Amino acid sequence: MTIRGRVWKYGDNIDTDAIIPARHLNVTDDAELASHCMEDLDASFVQQVQPGDIIVGGKNFGCGSSREHAPVAIKASGIRCVIAETFARIFYRNAINIGLPILESPEAAQETEAGHTLEVDLASGLIRNLDTGKEYRATPYPPFMLAIIDAGGLIEYTRLKIQAEG
Repeated sequence: MTIRGRVWKYGDNIDTDAIIPARHLNVTDDAELASHCMEDLDASFVQQVQPGDIIVGGKNFGCGSSREHAPVAIKASGIRCVIAETFARIFYRNAINIGLPILESPEAAQETEAGHTLEVDLASGLIRNLDTGKEYRATPYPPFMLAIIDAGGLIEYTRLKIQAEG
């Protein structure tokens, strides 16, 4: 699975309140959540994000509360992948559960700038910056996690597995 997109760059400790402000937590519609994604941190994000774009963050991306709303808002906004130096563990788990691929690559996170175009191979963990020509490595996903992401998340993966088993 290869993803190619334009970068939105953010710093360290981007918490779930910055990703989706708490005042929108009563919303259950994914598109409505997406319309408020990053709004307090970056007012231009919701107007300019394009399907296939990539977020690059610093250390501890997704820290804060355990709400699943944050990765849902990111995915629903059209972001195809998040790359960071490190992720908060609960955010990492929630992202995989909803089928949002995220990769830890300190070098890629530090050296990539907003507006760059990245190409990401989830199976190999290769991240290529098409503007600078540099390549970075992240730990590739094992096949079962790729299957969860490819299915669109854990619920859909489980549904497909149950259907296949009869």
